[in-house]
Amino acid sequence: MSTFLLVVGAVVGIAYLFRHIVVKGKQCTSKARLVGKTVIVTGSNTGIGKSTAIDLAKRGARVILACRSVQRGQAALEEVKRESGSNQVVFMPLDLGSLKSVRSFAENFLKSEPRLDILINNAGIFIQGRTEDGLGMMFGVNHIGHFLLTNLLLDRLKECGPSRVVNVSSVGHNFGKINFDCLNTHKALGIGTSSMEVFQFYCDSKLCNVLFTHELAKRLKGTKATCYSLHPGAINSELARNTSSVLQMLLKPMTAFFWKNTVQGSQTTLHCALQEGIEPLNGRYFSNCTVRELYAKAKDDAAAKKLWELSERLCGLA
Repeated sequence: MSTFLLVVGAVVGIAYLFRHIVVKGKQCTSKARLVGKTVIVTGSNTGIGKSTAIDLAKRGARVILACRSVQRGQAALEEVKRESGSNQVVFMPLDLGSLKSVRSFAENFLKSEPRLDILINNAGIFIQGRTEDGLGMMFGVNHIGHFLLTNLLLDRLKECGPSRVVNVSSVGHNFGKINFDCLNTHKALGIGTSSMEVFQFYCDSKLCNVLFTHELAKRLKGTKATCYSLHPGAINSELARNTSSVLQMLLKPMTAFFWKNTVQGSQTTLHCALQEGIEPLNGRYFSNCTVRELYAKAKDDAAAKKLWELSERLCGLA
């Protein structure tokens, strides 16, 4: 019996250490105050986006909550204000699945806000379908919407330097690939509908985020703006809310124990947005508040340039 209890105790101890050391991860250590600075956080009505917005508002930033749902955005606005104790929080509607909405958001922002210091492209979806512009849904929202938004706001970011663009990607980008033939033919990363295919297209869209950051960094050389991509960790958030009920049921025990909560999951985003002295790491990829090396396909100069030029055409910038 005593041996059994020792084994149980050891298992519990290992699980505790795994949960609180491995899963919890590192914290952003920056003490930066952001009074007088303006930050946009897309998808900030829920999950790590909302936690990021709360932290930035606590530091004194003027935080723009850029969200699709007006109802959820307004609710998040009140929560972020309450949790941060700041009134410098604004909700502005943004539907990344609509190029018209992205352009309208950028136009309204540039007219109403004199500065932009940090742009956090946080929003992401895990669902197959088509945007109103006929793009594959995950390609359109996870990549093209943010690509257009960033380009429309880039001059303002450069004017307000030192400034930063932070693109929330995923470790899933390692499983991604870019099918340029499919993009040219179908304006989508793929056209299948099975669970495995949809997961593949999600990973493909996250690879787009990393390649976008890689090419953007080159185009920012000589300016006071820098950019970074990151993996936030496995997060217990609403990303999978559009998946099947069976998958959600299977994931629930894992999310409760092995996945980070949204505050823990926001730490690498905050690190990339705030950490002093990382400017020489312009264009690099971070995980657990640490710069990481990428596989060759995620820093392929030719693929990154090709994706940029295709993205310009698809969103009307070319």
